[in-house]
Amino acid sequence: MLVVEGMPLLYLELAVGQRMRQGSIGAWRTISPYLSGVGIASLVVSFLVSVYYNVINTWSLWYLFHSFQDPLPWSVCPLNGNHTGYDEECEKASSTQYFWYRKTLNISPSIQENGGVQWEPALCLILAWLIVYLCILRGTESTGKVVYFTASMPYFVLIIYLIRGLTLHGASNGLVYMFTPKVEQLANPKAWINAATQIFFSLGLGCGGLIAFASYNEPSNNCQKHAIIVSIINSTTAIFSSIVTFSIYGFKATFNYENCLKKVILLLTNSFELEDGFLTASNLEEVKDYLASTYPSKYSEVFPHIRNCSLESELDTAVQGTGLAFIVYTEAIKNMDVSQLWSVLYFFMLLTLGMGSMVGTGTAILTPLTDSKVISSYLPKEAISGLVCLISCAIGMVFTMEAGNYWFDIFNDYAATLSLLLIVLVETIAVCYVYGLKRFGSDLQAMTGRTLNWYWKAMWAFVSPVLIISLFVFYLSDYILTGTLQYQAWDATQGHVVTKDYPTYALAVIGILVASSTMCIPLVALGTFVTRHFRSRAKFPLA
Repeated sequence: MLVVEGMPLLYLELAVGQRMRQGSIGAWRTISPYLSGVGIASLVVSFLVSVYYNVINTWSLWYLFHSFQDPLPWSVCPLNGNHTGYDEECEKASSTQYFWYRKTLNISPSIQENGGVQWEPALCLILAWLIVYLCILRGTESTGKVVYFTASMPYFVLIIYLIRGLTLHGASNGLVYMFTPKVEQLANPKAWINAATQIFFSLGLGCGGLIAFASYNEPSNNCQKHAIIVSIINSTTAIFSSIVTFSIYGFKATFNYENCLKKVILLLTNSFELEDGFLTASNLEEVKDYLASTYPSKYSEVFPHIRNCSLESELDTAVQGTGLAFIVYTEAIKNMDVSQLWSVLYFFMLLTLGMGSMVGTGTAILTPLTDSKVISSYLPKEAISGLVCLISCAIGMVFTMEAGNYWFDIFNDYAATLSLLLIVLVETIAVCYVYGLKRFGSDLQAMTGRTLNWYWKAMWAFVSPVLIISLFVFYLSDYILTGTLQYQAWDATQGHVVTKDYPTYALAVIGILVASSTMCIPLVALGTFVTRHFRSRAKFPLA
């Protein structure tokens, strides 16, 4: 996906921005007036992403503030109201899940029960948007300096975490799990869709940010070299951070597995009055078989309480997104020595990564707005940045409600994925078949002095568009085959998530999210056609 999709499309967007010298709206309008909607669609997607993405920074701030406590607040379950035992919900789940779902989100049982805005997350959200505003205050004049820090700081923390992760007990189990290939997955279309989605989001394709940044390049800049270097560094960083993640994940899985074994050994030792130290992890299965055959009735009483301990199943319970960042990592951190230090480092890294992404997204929004003479003639850059942040923060308050996490998942799943596929598809068709691949190649040669080789031509003209159409079909067929769209709701009485159907109004919001960006392309094209038609009739009236 990096070779046939990521690298070619990254080069395409950088080349378009550098050639047209404008943000996403102006660049596509220059190629064809009918394509202004592509830039507007990118702007809408970037805005929707920024609205929900900064909530991750909100949670990072929340956890960062709590990381200075000893012990860490998610390391132990709180006492119940009577102080006679631990909180029931926490006991059924785990201390890390309880802190996430109850203390951080204070989540409702379903999306229908919205609840009110919670003041602590709301204050963290306001602080997150204030930091973003200070970073994008004067457009690229301020973002350039910020990016040096947000791009380099995570590497420093990841190297520290790599050293610590590789020295953790069980880290090798996680790394073996990571690097053991499951070849059968290559026949699974979802594996390819996930790979494509990862490349799209990690490179920022289709959001307009790449075009905006490239528009400030010198015309002679070698953007082909930059596209190759950035693509390779991006994917290498992903693998590097995966090694860090899976070493810590291996530690967490091994810790849970060994804890499970200890509980089973203790249960059997006490139930059958075995000698301390007789039962070990190495002879556990053998002794279990012996007890089952020798004391069948007693063993059958104990059997329902014997957990099935498996390292493989612990490793197989992989999670992604917020679950990985705020549950799995925190569970591993709480079991490390000097856990406060590792927690502060981790959530500070998460915050800098999030802010780096917000800077890029903010630029994708602000560049087309500041390029507009209508807006920039009335408002300075600082005011435009402030208004964008204020509106985004106001909408983002939805995510601080008790049902906020469910709405966050809707935005995360549906605000950008299908839209980006359509946007990038139209971009490749526009460059190759509207502007003309030969003409665009000549422009690049005139700018950079380098001829466009066969690889880029083949990818842009055929391979990438066909691949995107295939992914688009897979996405739509997957949605159709799935039937009613569902979400994961937290059940406090059971201490785990349960699957529920989205209500009708949530499905309507999903439809609006998808349509708000994708419909910009045909509607603007239609509007341009109608406007031009009436202008031509006014200029040349019928006799």
